[in-house]
Amino acid sequence: MAQLLNKVAIITGAAGGFGAGVARSYIAEGAKIVIADLNVEGARALAAELGPNATSIGCDVTSRADIDAAVKHCVDTFGIPDIVINNAGTTHKNQPMLNVDEKTFDRMFAVNVKSIYHMTHAVVPLMRQRGKGGVILNVGSVAGIRPRPGLTWYNSSKGAVNMLSKSMAVELAPDNIRVNAICPVMGATGLLGDFMGVPDTPENRARFIATVPLGRFCTPEDVAAVSVFLGTDAAAFLTGLEMPVDGGRTI
Repeated sequence: MAQLLNKVAIITGAAGGFGAGVARSYIAEGAKIVIADLNVEGARALAAELGPNATSIGCDVTSRADIDAAVKHCVDTFGIPDIVINNAGTTHKNQPMLNVDEKTFDRMFAVNVKSIYHMTHAVVPLMRQRGKGGVILNVGSVAGIRPRPGLTWYNSSKGAVNMLSKSMAVELAPDNIRVNAICPVMGATGLLGDFMGVPDTPENRARFIATVPLGRFCTPEDVAAVSVFLGTDAAAFLTGLEMPVDGGRTI
């Protein structure tokens, strides 16, 4: 039986990478989803691929107006969201901390952290109004648990995501709104070269894979499996988790 039958979800940054994997799994498990992404064409193409239970909207998650528009699109199309997955994220290139310029820093914190502030303001009142609780999943990172050198400002943004998820979980628990942080290790996504800070070659990949006890990168399917479970009623007593999806990297 489908685990998310008729659940309504908004997934940010879902045109590619981890988010696309989550979108595909949510559709396979019976959910109705809104793909909200800055990559309008990619989001539209994925929604077309996934069928009538998927729709898309262009969305810059740093813009409150764009977030409000995405939530309104969800409500108008499928109803108030049961699940929101704040997946959109960005990084700076792996480099000495003093080499990262202020514009890059501000953009990264706007995408990784402030976007969750915007989304929370947009969806929590709706979830409270409906009175049936809800689920918010924030994609943090093992970078916010066990940081790598050269990614200091990125690490700190994901540390913020991990901690705000715990704080949100405590504050929203009386409303039965569960909040969890999903913390992947790096994967073979479009950001891999920036995370490594060196050319994306098999040799350089092997160096980073060697730091993961299970011996591989994180895949979209790995993140999707955890996202599905945490969105189901089987996870009804789980909130405030900082869930590593990392093959043992944080051990």
